[in-house]
Amino acid sequence: MIPFNYLGFVFKHLGSLIYPKEVLEELCIFLKPFSHQESVLDVGAGTGVMSEFAYKCNNKLKYVAVDPAEGMLKFALPFIETYVASAEELPFEDNSFDVVLMGESLHHFYNPSIAFQEVKRVLKKDGKLFIYDFDVSTFRGKSICMMEKLFGEPAHFYKPSALKEILEEYGFSVNIVNHKWRYTVSASLS
Repeated sequence: MIPFNYLGFVFKHLGSLIYPKEVLEELCIFLKPFSHQESVLDVGAGTGVMSEFAYKCNNKLKYVAVDPAEGMLKFALPFIETYVASAEELPFEDNSFDVVLMGESLHHFYNPSIAFQEVKRVLKKDGKLFIYDFDVSTFRGKSICMMEKLFGEPAHFYKPSALKEILEEYGFSVNIVNHKWRYTVSASLS
């Protein structure tokens, strides 16, 4: 298993380098409609890099981050409210958030089905979900998946079409954009 609790410094200084420009542009487009202090939950946030990018797109929102590794969260910027928790046990009331973000975190969840149930539970009616991850149907995506498995990680990587079907089962309408060996999901809870 990757010792994330001890890698916060590394991820804080290198984590942002793996977010391509087009993904950041999509994130900004995704967040543009929000303007009234809506709440954003960054699930599997690590050091909060996805929230930092989101804040640059829209600084009027309230940012909350959860991650099981306290050693990662301690590097989150002060505007991000942090909680040590897993995606499978979100410590929030039902209907608490307008937006959920998952930046390269889904493949680390131990039980994605329970995590999706929790995301649906904490999202408000018509809530939005943004996911950025690696496409396991590509050579690079498969390579990352194999490497993660070697390190003892859950490595729950999905082909975009498979993730679309799963999210639709949870009541989301889903739009996927491919970026070579990565992809983004913009989804709305119906």
